Amino acid sequence: MAELLAWGIVGTGSIARTFTKGLLTSKTGELVAVASRRLESAQQFGGDFLPTREILRLGSYDDLLACPRVQAVYIATPHPLHAIWAVRAAQAGKHVLCEKPLTLNFADAMQVMEAAHEHSVTLMEAFMYRCHPMLRQLVDLLREKAIGDVRMIQAFFGFQSGLNYEKRLLNNELGGGGILDVGCYPVSLARLVAGVAAGQEFLDPVEVRGCGHVGARSRVDEYAQATLKFPNDIVAGVGTAVQCNMDNGVRIYGSTGKIHIDELWVPKEKGNKIIVHRYGKDTQEIIVDAPANVYTLEADTFAAAVRAGKPAAAWPAMSWKDTLGNMKTLDQWRAAIGVVYESEKPPNRTLPVDGRPLSVRKDQQMEYGAIPGVDKPVSRLVMGVDKWGIANFSMAAAMFDDYFQRGGNAFDSAYIYSGNGGCEKALGHWIKSRNIRRQVVLLDKGAHTPNCYPEALTRQLRESLERLETNYIDIYMMHRDNPDVPVGEFVEVLNEHKRAGRISAFGGSNWTLPRVRAFNDYARARGLTGFCAVSNNFSLARMIQPPWGGCVASSDGEWRVWLEKEQFVLMPWSSQARGFFTDRAAPDQTSDQELARCWYSPDNFQRRQRAQELAGKKGIALIVIALAYVLCQPFPTFPLIGPVQVEETRGSFEALKIKLAPDELKWLNLEA
Repeated sequence: MAELLAWGIVGTGSIARTFTKGLLTSKTGELVAVASRRLESAQQFGGDFLPTREILRLGSYDDLLACPRVQAVYIATPHPLHAIWAVRAAQAGKHVLCEKPLTLNFADAMQVMEAAHEHSVTLMEAFMYRCHPMLRQLVDLLREKAIGDVRMIQAFFGFQSGLNYEKRLLNNELGGGGILDVGCYPVSLARLVAGVAAGQEFLDPVEVRGCGHVGARSRVDEYAQATLKFPNDIVAGVGTAVQCNMDNGVRIYGSTGKIHIDELWVPKEKGNKIIVHRYGKDTQEIIVDAPANVYTLEADTFAAAVRAGKPAAAWPAMSWKDTLGNMKTLDQWRAAIGVVYESEKPPNRTLPVDGRPLSVRKDQQMEYGAIPGVDKPVSRLVMGVDKWGIANFSMAAAMFDDYFQRGGNAFDSAYIYSGNGGCEKALGHWIKSRNIRRQVVLLDKGAHTPNCYPEALTRQLRESLERLETNYIDIYMMHRDNPDVPVGEFVEVLNEHKRAGRISAFGGSNWTLPRVRAFNDYARARGLTGFCAVSNNFSLARMIQPPWGGCVASSDGEWRVWLEKEQFVLMPWSSQARGFFTDRAAPDQTSDQELARCWYSPDNFQRRQRAQELAGKKGIALIVIALAYVLCQPFPTFPLIGPVQVEETRGSFEALKIKLAPDELKWLNLEA
């Protein structure tokens, strides 16, 4: 990087002007380009304070990102455009300072961070108050327990914006409302204070309760309040408004006093006050001055991270995890009062976050295999979709887009997931909106207990096809077996649907080995099609107790011998033992009762210890070894994975690079 960081400004609104004025007094950066969607706006930008020479004025954001002189961008567009231009900037190799909120929601923020990670650029959400020395002073007071133990926080930020429904603040299509525009400030402060009180940088609330007024015309929160409860029992009340002037201050109440700050959100260069009231003692007034304008400090803070080659700026500036926690809380607050933006609705989310048609990345490293009856290669890692419904389509689309771009093409769903078929609807809408039905493999399941009989299977299959918006399913699996039904009845009905073209292949989930054999024997004797695969539990950790009723594992010796001899396809669920190979698991950690009940045993902890040892030798994560163990079996496996963030998907894909030898597999499984 040159001595001065070369900046480009994306957007020419009021916040762009404010930041640019701060940048002009920075000793770490210089403005080299500004872009608007209209060339006229770029040409007029800063005419009253910017020199016209040597600053490129561009009528396209893409042109600015293509400019080799620009090293970093400040994104100052309306909220719905933050994500697309932050991602495209990262893809162009530009460092990104994005005005708050980073994106409209958690799902988009997660994807922006993944783009920054993939392209090794610095990324920061622009909460300028976090870069002011007043924040450091507040942190020091809390660490010194100047008011004892923190109990409650009150933080408000609101104003009267007028009644212009065409402009951003009262416009749903432009991401308006108080929660995202300024409510993000008190939320971020409350999370920081609760975290410092716990000896951490921030804490995320365990409970968010919100209420507010949503305008009939604006369809955004015009004024709203929320109560946040944190793991350490600190309670915060936060408020925001764009149709109400508020006392925009912060009050922190402790066991021995209180702290009062009136001007934290837009701190001045000189004369900022922190008032400390200690019960029974004189009130203390602390004056905090800054060496420069707060936006200058923000630019310098960001530049320091770029110079150091860091992905994010030093705390108390917003780290990536801090931003994600803030976005999640804002999502919960909006959900509590029913604010959904037009761009978040499924019909309007037809493209990935970068705004380009969905495609597989050129550098993807997926492995593919063949499954009998399926006429396309199947990705070795199968994406489970049970956590994502049509109600949270933003997250579903984010996870599915990322998985597909990495080369994944197989999705595992079921009739009973997400209540009323929410996950089937989300998956079906996503596939149709991206126009990729022929490129993906649908694994769908039906006939779960107690509706495990041929008539119910047929009814559920037809309904699943409607939800998935398709006329066929690549692999249809019975979700459970019903030993009271002769196996031949299931063979006949599944073959009937195969002949009708509703399914291409079929199998069973949570079927015992004797019943699988009986199914295939019946089919073979009558010239019919048998199971192409089984989806039972299989992982490095032995399942001690099933997490749900009727679950079956295929980990014992008899199953292994048969699978290897027949080269039969196994599509195992809980292939990573539902978190047993993460830091959530330890003999003395039993707060996750299901994890302890299903996986805790002396032999499993011995397997975990061996996996940890091997992971250390290979320089990879423990969870990667656990998944590689499943992938490297001497029979075909297509493990189901259940990531909840794209970084977890990325971590799972690392297992494809690991090839474990037969003796390593035996050693991990305590066979040697």
